[in-house]
Amino acid sequence: MTTMTRTSEFTVAPACLLLAFELGQRTWKLGFTVGRGQRPRVRSIAAGAVDRLLDEIALAKTRLKLPADAPVVSCFEAGRDGFWLHRYLVAHGITNYVVDSSSIEVNRRARRAKTDRLDLDGLLSLLVRYLEGDRRVWHVVRVPSVSEEDARHLHRTWETVQQDRNRLINRMKGLLATQGVQLPVNGDFLARMNATRLWDGTSLPDGIKQRLTRVGAQLEFLNAQLEELEEARAALKKDRQTATGQCVEQLQTLRGIGSIGAWLLTTEIFSWRQIQNGRQLGALVGLVPAPYQSGDTSNDQGITRAGNRHVRRMMVQLAWSWLRYQPLSALSRWYRDRFSRGRRMRRIGIVALARKLLIALWRYLVTGAVPEGAIMKPLAA
Repeated sequence: MTTMTRTSEFTVAPACLLLAFELGQRTWKLGFTVGRGQRPRVRSIAAGAVDRLLDEIALAKTRLKLPADAPVVSCFEAGRDGFWLHRYLVAHGITNYVVDSSSIEVNRRARRAKTDRLDLDGLLSLLVRYLEGDRRVWHVVRVPSVSEEDARHLHRTWETVQQDRNRLINRMKGLLATQGVQLPVNGDFLARMNATRLWDGTSLPDGIKQRLTRVGAQLEFLNAQLEELEEARAALKKDRQTATGQCVEQLQTLRGIGSIGAWLLTTEIFSWRQIQNGRQLGALVGLVPAPYQSGDTSNDQGITRAGNRHVRRMMVQLAWSWLRYQPLSALSRWYRDRFSRGRRMRRIGIVALARKLLIALWRYLVTGAVPEGAIMKPLAA
């Protein structure tokens, strides 16, 4: 009699403790379970009390009859707490997943119940499915290292200060518009404001003068900060021995890509993200289309915008720069052939060009393939 043997079609996972976090500003809720069908053990601790967290994990193992050395798998949604908790858990031997909150499955009812306990139940159920092999239940966030995360702050700070500056300028122009006055917001603004006369020949009221003076002082402070940040960005040095320095240097060999764009793209994605294909890269930045199709209904909802907004904003700027400095490239010709008719079409097309350019730059870094028809910068003497 012949005995037939075959390999196992599945493997039984060792018993482990599953943990889900609901992170709040004052308290953290912890949900513990060991698998499907188990009512979770819910506990609350003060936010940031990691010593209490380790005690609760030990108590949960005892209560759920797990050995003290049983592995622990946890998850929480990416949010205001950043990644420090993930690093703490990993340092203590806990497997943790940081989840993109926008990718989590939710009930589609118009009015759905939402409590911290229900959120914990949902996270634990999705964690069980994820560990069983269903990778579609959510998207796991790639956690940067401390140095990789820290390298992004200089450019993000500049962007934040620039937005605050624009907000103050718009506020000053809006205040003047309420009086029927238009003045350029520049270095001699205060002198022009004091000399300005209203429709009846009177000067500006004292209240609005004082407010404009205070806002002008804030604007002057932000201008000084911008100068400091621009000097700091100009002083950045490329270390050719690191992946960051190599990416920055390689990107700047293309005409139309300057130091600011190269540094931002490198520190945000290219130097540390593990990108598999062009569509994944587009989705990472939120530049992929979001179609809506059901039966005979088919609508174009535009791009998803569910990604890195800093890179998305920069790529739109680089797309306009590419059209100016690379007019003979294949990407520029493609844009002119399809979107040169009308202002609205050009604005729609620039987003498509930004996505194509981002993928072309990624391929240039990975394979060295120069975008078709692109002009390289002359080598420095």
